[in-house]
Amino acid sequence: MSLKVELKPHERLIVGNCVITNSDQRTRLFIDGKAPVLREKDILSPTTADSPAKRVYFAVQLMYLEDDIEKMRRDYFALVTDLVRAAPSTIRIIDEINNEILTGQLYKALRAAKKLIQHEQDILANAAARDAGLPGGGQADR
Repeated sequence: MSLKVELKPHERLIVGNCVITNSDQRTRLFIDGKAPVLREKDILSPTTADSPAKRVYFAVQLMYLEDDIEKMRRDYFALVTDLVRAAPSTIRIIDEINNEILTGQLYKALRAAKKLIQHEQDILANAAARDAGLPGGGQADR
């Protein structure tokens, strides 16, 4: 069964180690095979990986795109160790990411890493609300 991808005008897509850029009109592609595929909205660069959770996502992204877990293993575990120490509430999501990596499901690990980014944003929003004295703030990281 093919993967169907619809691209907006000028949207980019990574297939394997190639970047595909759409023309000025909507396009539908059908992709067969085992190459990693990432849409532009799901791609982080070293400069956009500007938070601990985004750096974890970026490490998993590199594992996925290069199909090489070992290459990023040491960096990945250093990142998640630091993140769990700073925000213990991330452990459940980190465990989910780790399980997907261990079973070779790197795309699923990326989806779990997106949850980690959202969780980090929620922690920061709660901290900002607490600092501002707004209702809903004050929930410490657990």
